[in-house]
Amino acid sequence: MTGTGDTRRTTAQGWNIRWNAARADQAYADGWWSDETCADALARWAVNDPERILVIDGAVSLTAATLHAQATRLAQAMLARCTPGSVISFMLPNWHEAAVIYMGATLAGMVVNPILPSLRDHDLRFMLADVGCRMIFVPPVFRGHDYAAMLGRVAIDLDQPPEIVVVRGEAGAHTPYPALLNEDGAAPLPRLEPDEVRMVMYTSGTTGRPKGVLHTHNSLNALIRQLGTHWLIAPGDRFLVPSPISHIGGSIYAFETPLLLGATAILMEKWDAGDALGIMADQHGTHMAGATPFLQQLLAAAQAADTRLPDLKLFICGGASVPPALIREASAYFDRTIVSRVYGSTEVPVTTVGVIDRADLDHASETDGRAGIATIKLAPDGEIRARGPQMLVGYIHSEDEATAFDEDGYYRTGDQGRWIDEDYVVVTGRIKDLIIRNGENISPKEIEDLLVAHPDIAEIAIVGIPDARTGERAVAVIVPRDGRAPDTAAIAAFLGGFGVAKFKYPEAVALWDALPKNDAGKVLKQAIRTSLTAG
Repeated sequence: MTGTGDTRRTTAQGWNIRWNAARADQAYADGWWSDETCADALARWAVNDPERILVIDGAVSLTAATLHAQATRLAQAMLARCTPGSVISFMLPNWHEAAVIYMGATLAGMVVNPILPSLRDHDLRFMLADVGCRMIFVPPVFRGHDYAAMLGRVAIDLDQPPEIVVVRGEAGAHTPYPALLNEDGAAPLPRLEPDEVRMVMYTSGTTGRPKGVLHTHNSLNALIRQLGTHWLIAPGDRFLVPSPISHIGGSIYAFETPLLLGATAILMEKWDAGDALGIMADQHGTHMAGATPFLQQLLAAAQAADTRLPDLKLFICGGASVPPALIREASAYFDRTIVSRVYGSTEVPVTTVGVIDRADLDHASETDGRAGIATIKLAPDGEIRARGPQMLVGYIHSEDEATAFDEDGYYRTGDQGRWIDEDYVVVTGRIKDLIIRNGENISPKEIEDLLVAHPDIAEIAIVGIPDARTGERAVAVIVPRDGRAPDTAAIAAFLGGFGVAKFKYPEAVALWDALPKNDAGKVLKQAIRTSLTAG
């Protein structure tokens, strides 16, 4: 891009990435980027504090010495099969083995590719071929689905099928995970460059094919250093991780914060708010982050159990629409906890860091917080654009970047927002999510945030569907509370009480048992639109 300093360079691994020398120099000068990698941090912990617990997974605890030893053995097994720079995928629940795989691939100079366990043949076939995966780690059977059989089917269709490694169970024709840890290997580990690609994570876009987001050691290091600065994470803290480790949030909390910030990650294979209360009490959990349903259910369970989780210092809520009333209620009940909204994406994780001040509940609940190390600007159409040391270095396919960045190198989020008090961002919805009816723009999120407080509504999503007369028709898809049946008249009366303009009222209501969501709790509006249109 002429005049911006943005260029492209090919890494030693062969990845073609975006590069801006001036901004890279500044990131190093500011201390967000470093010559050290996560692998260096693990080695240091293994020597200086070998018994420190990094990861807890039920009855299993990984110490620094154990994780370093297992990851080193796995790295040598990987190097016996693949060259540095190869892609290693895993499709696992929140299991401690994923931490070993993540660090093993890192030590081997390879690129880790977390994949959601909820995906099936179609998406998996595309991703493995697209990224050129050389090894993939899966459970044998999990929640009734046979992953070993699925990978067998998928591999047949690939020109270069990866080696399939089965974790925690019978491997059949595939490679058993323990065998890799027991192999005799003494391959020298490569020297790691902090600006090499370390992770590929696919976005769950609502249209078109998924896009592989590229992050380096340093983009992830910057992200974690930001959390240490803004989220009160100190050595000895304990971070409960129920969010999927195949999402950017779950992965950084589970794999990165223990090494770079001295915390311990507590993994939950399956989210259950009651179980979370017990874990938080037993382990003295200090931090948690998750989408709206996690906070809603944790709060309800805590109220029912009459506990206020006195060790919990911080709950970060993001990844989906967060009602301001929920932040206020949770802040009032968890009286020793900072509860705040944040905003980010796989491309620019933790773009805002929230409001880490219990005295500023208005901004914590009504906005998505201040920018952290990222710089944010709003385009004339209200689109939020961001760039910073934690941003992606590109996509697997450079053609996906054609409309992803503006002329100044800012990532175009596709989200619409506005400034509050000049320093706080509030996300008002997706630009593509705008409903345009009779020439008027309607932000579904604005109306959803109001209606979620309706006594008859447990959950709500408002979408636009085509209408020959008005262009689009706004439909409120509602999960009713306690069997009630709110209708358009009830919704109109409720919104009227807030003085909402009538053109923003939904024209129709559909009552559903549940809203479709991804594993991070984000409502899948495209799936809702498709269902309504087909119906």
